[in-house]
Amino acid sequence: MSQNDIITRLSAIVGTDKVKTDTDSLQTFGKDWTKIYAPKPLAIVFPKTTEQVQAVVKLANELNFALVPSGGRTGLSAGAVAANGEVVVAFDYMNQISDFNAVDRTVHCGAGVVTEQLQNFAEENHLYYPVDFASAGSSQLGGNISTNAGGIKVIRYGMTRDWVAGLTVVTGKGDILELNKDLIKNNTGYDMRQLFIGGEGTLGFVTEATMRLARPPKNLHVMVLGVPAFDAIMDVLNAYQRRMDLTAFEFFSDKAMRKVLARGDVPAPFDTVAEYYALLEFEADNEAYVDLAMELFEHCVDKGWVLDGVISQSETQLKNLWRLREDISETIAQWTPYKNDISVVVSKVPEFLSDVETVVNREYPDFEIIWFGHIGDGNLHLNILKPDALAKEDFFAKCAKVSTWVFEIVQKHNGSISAEHGVGMTKKAYLHYTRSEAEIAYMKALKTVFDPNNVMNPGKLIDMA
Repeated sequence: MSQNDIITRLSAIVGTDKVKTDTDSLQTFGKDWTKIYAPKPLAIVFPKTTEQVQAVVKLANELNFALVPSGGRTGLSAGAVAANGEVVVAFDYMNQISDFNAVDRTVHCGAGVVTEQLQNFAEENHLYYPVDFASAGSSQLGGNISTNAGGIKVIRYGMTRDWVAGLTVVTGKGDILELNKDLIKNNTGYDMRQLFIGGEGTLGFVTEATMRLARPPKNLHVMVLGVPAFDAIMDVLNAYQRRMDLTAFEFFSDKAMRKVLARGDVPAPFDTVAEYYALLEFEADNEAYVDLAMELFEHCVDKGWVLDGVISQSETQLKNLWRLREDISETIAQWTPYKNDISVVVSKVPEFLSDVETVVNREYPDFEIIWFGHIGDGNLHLNILKPDALAKEDFFAKCAKVSTWVFEIVQKHNGSISAEHGVGMTKKAYLHYTRSEAEIAYMKALKTVFDPNNVMNPGKLIDMA
């Protein structure tokens, strides 16, 4: 069947105005934040209901074309890139919030609900959706669920999967499954909900989700501490965690902060220069808890773990301190950074970081390395900036060698090649550094069960050939 015939059949399902084939739409919806693969989709389709998604999936099976899910397209592993003539299923119109239940603290959301939209809804109802990250203003829940997004509050609140009460999915066969029915306790066999959380749309597409909410945090305070060496960050983390419940513990290098400060719209936290910085956040129900935080700060200074520090005195200052960390990704984007989102258990972080820096500095001394991440849960973001004089293609080729070295170190420390951004296409070749041959074989078997014709996001996460 011709491309025109496919578009005609898709239009019959969702309406002519909900199928786009113009160049701008193909370029916009055919890619995510990665810049490695050129988008080349056949068409973009915008369903409004789960039943329309089901009809699109059944048509893909009938006519043998592939589908790629598209949410906010903020991914960093090319999991939402359509580079091989696929039909992109964009969930922008499935953005309704409904069935709020104050007793259960749950709310029903379409896959296209933007993260910040849910956060604002929770706040309006005196509750809190705690999964948060820099892309909250554009990322969508379907994508967050499909990649099990984490973010800056994991140390206290966990990952996206911890907040999914129930799911509606359309499998690769075109079946609609209602998973878990929003229950807290449900010991009736396999929890298939968990297969679709983090499954990157390879088994089926998430169309609706019931999300859990929490009580809002009270009287948040943020501290930024200057630390002379990376090992000392772990000492600071241990000191605070022994006596306080933290809602976040982040780190960034001085090189990372200088990039943000150079923009001129965020002030430096203090005059003292340190090699690294720790950002920690906590709730303070009373002044005594703030006093405890300051007591621990003085202890860390006495031990030589901290050179200087600041604690937020206003909401504006709190936001500015967070921007030192949250604005890093956007700021360094102009250097076309090579990014790696990797994790190890917290206790192995210092040795792991040291091993990676040794290799990269030895092999590519002219590359500038920017480190930041969610140090409280062992998640590091390695960013290597492209030198101005180096062509993008040559830079990515050199970074492919870096990836092999980095992932060998990940394997040595029993870590993960992807902590929170998924595998997609960019990390698919390296999956064996984290997953065993037997695990990958079982993953392929599951793919066959749910998507026997391989129409759901093929070429992502695993290859079926």
